[in-house]
Amino acid sequence: MNDNRNVKLLMGNEAIARGLIEAGCTLAAAYPGTPSTEVLSAVVGFLKKEPTGMYVEWSVNEKIAYEVALASSYTGKRSAVVMKQVGLNVAADPFMRSAYLGVKGGLVVIVADDPGPHSSQNEQDTRLFAHLAKVPVLDPSSPAEARDMVAEAFDLSEKYQVPVILRPTTRICHSRQNVAFEKTVDLGRKADFEKDPARWVATPAFLPALHRELNGKMAGIAAEESLRPALTPGDGTYPGRCVVASGIAYANAYDLLEGMGLLGKVDLYQVRCPFPLHEGFIGDMRSRYEQVLVLEETYSVVELQLAHPGAEGRASGAVPGFGELTPDLIGEALTRFLGLPAEGAGTASSPGRGKRPSLCAGCPHRAAFYSIKKSFPKGIFPSDIGCYTLGMNLGAVDTVHCMGACISQGAGFYHAYAQDGGEVPTVVVTIGDSTFFHAGIPALVNAVVQDARIIVVILDNATTAMTGHQPVPHMGLKADGSPTRAVPIPELVKACGVDYLAECDPYDTGRFEELLREADGYCRSPEGGPAVILSKHPCLMDKRATLDQERFEIEVLDSCIGCRKCIDQFECPAIEFDETSKKAVISADLCTGCGVCEPVCPVQAIVKRGGEGK
Repeated sequence: MNDNRNVKLLMGNEAIARGLIEAGCTLAAAYPGTPSTEVLSAVVGFLKKEPTGMYVEWSVNEKIAYEVALASSYTGKRSAVVMKQVGLNVAADPFMRSAYLGVKGGLVVIVADDPGPHSSQNEQDTRLFAHLAKVPVLDPSSPAEARDMVAEAFDLSEKYQVPVILRPTTRICHSRQNVAFEKTVDLGRKADFEKDPARWVATPAFLPALHRELNGKMAGIAAEESLRPALTPGDGTYPGRCVVASGIAYANAYDLLEGMGLLGKVDLYQVRCPFPLHEGFIGDMRSRYEQVLVLEETYSVVELQLAHPGAEGRASGAVPGFGELTPDLIGEALTRFLGLPAEGAGTASSPGRGKRPSLCAGCPHRAAFYSIKKSFPKGIFPSDIGCYTLGMNLGAVDTVHCMGACISQGAGFYHAYAQDGGEVPTVVVTIGDSTFFHAGIPALVNAVVQDARIIVVILDNATTAMTGHQPVPHMGLKADGSPTRAVPIPELVKACGVDYLAECDPYDTGRFEELLREADGYCRSPEGGPAVILSKHPCLMDKRATLDQERFEIEVLDSCIGCRKCIDQFECPAIEFDETSKKAVISADLCTGCGVCEPVCPVQAIVKRGGEGK
């Protein structure tokens, strides 16, 4: 029995981190991305209190993180890699091949899916990716179960020598539950890489045999009795009908049936391993039930494998084919499936969205975006994934696709206009410092080689701000905060072949706009090419950033004409509009005293006074 003193209230991501440590994982690599970020952060926190010798790193991108963890598993050690669902797209190349070549020590691939989506460019379902790769996936329904599944995933990985995906979703990652701590395990393994070119090198001649072997592994996993969906039996009230659910949809269905007084009335199955689905279970469904309600997020992975003529779910249209399966939606599906009266049926009105998200007060990106839009009102502005995506509110972000795509898209816009032979609009690309390291460097090299005359503004705020301030390579810090060698961005930019490189604090809007115009002139000159401006100012959410920053007292004069330009076009949360006086006012609670708003006012009614460092 567990000592109550060892029971802690943990976020799902913290529970997964605890599972890694308790299962004897010796290496964990990740790239931050909501909803997965806190897993590695929590690992670092646990290791500070309970050192195990585990190596952890924030990798430059997910592909690299996967390859680092994969090589570690080749030596016989337990390894893990953590990312969000769209991060698996970046890691797809090594992921797909590793299914064929397999692993030696357990490799757990933690991929956090984002049904909804809440903070992603799509809501893809990693279970279908697992199906494509022929890699087993485990689907937890609670934080505690996610912790337990880590050890199960390692055992399964080592038994069949394949990577195993653990797939929590946003509601699992960020919900909390009491979790009983277990002792950490030291498996005592020493790195021992056994050379086997037929496996680890695997030229095409070897691949058919490896594929045949992989098929055999999947068949073995599909026959594992421990992975047969668990039944909460009914009492025969609903003969010939059952409910099959996985992940958080199972947890919600369980609670709803209990609340409706129907738990124990209808057969309810929990699918813990949605791929490969247990073969015997598929046969049972076809022989025992005429109707099957399948509840799963996000795509119809279980429903399609069941191939049951009486299955109802996302593929059949009985359940919405997109978005989260909220308790309301699951309740409606259960009500219909069980033939219950639809009390108070009807579509609930959507709550108001409230104020739209905005860049923080004093954010240096706001100053950069305002200068870009002011300098090139008819420009084209590709941007990227990060908090700076909110530059769209300022009219300075026209496209956002995926990590690093902005530079390539900027080049595409340039070539599309240039080939027409007329005036080419100025193309200003914005990309964050972390995103530049992640996927921007190859795109910049390509822009140089292909002579794409674009301006690239690297928004260097010295952190990965959107996901919680993880270190970036040019800051010289490791995941645990210890120092390491820094990789300066200017030297990287020059190594990419860029001849025009300038640096500027975007708070100095006059100088920043001067550099933008100068860069545009360079791009259009006969000897020109891509131009890069490094917009350098630390993120103000990092309190260390404000220690040496000059701070002004901001005042709105009576001469304010209420034109709202400072609110509608600059959109600083610290500037509000007083409907009574019809003038702008400064919120002292929100204002950071940066003073960037002063030149925004067309009648000079915003003034800054003082200017002392903090």
